[in-house]
Amino acid sequence: MTAAIWNGATIAQSDETVVVEGNHYFPPGSVNMEFLRPSATTTACPWKGIARYHSLVVDGETNEDAAWYYPTPSAAAANIAGYVAFWKGVEVN
Repeated sequence: MTAAIWNGATIAQSDETVVVEGNHYFPPGSVNMEFLRPSATTTACPWKGIARYHSLVVDGETNEDAAWYYPTPSAAAANIAGYVAFWKGVEVN
């Protein structure tokens, strides 16, 4: 079982993550959306497409843009559509 933990809270947990470029992408249903807040941030990956971000909010603390996902990835990354990955101090193990 792989978990994403930040500020003492389990943000996501699944045994069905997809690893792409060293990042675990969690299935949408395994993410505790109560901790995520939409962000206006986007980035472009040459082969995956446009990523959108969420900030994490746990116990009044915010981790800006610490989660990202590809709502409509390219065909090459179709297997991670809607899956969520983490960074910025989020422990994934």
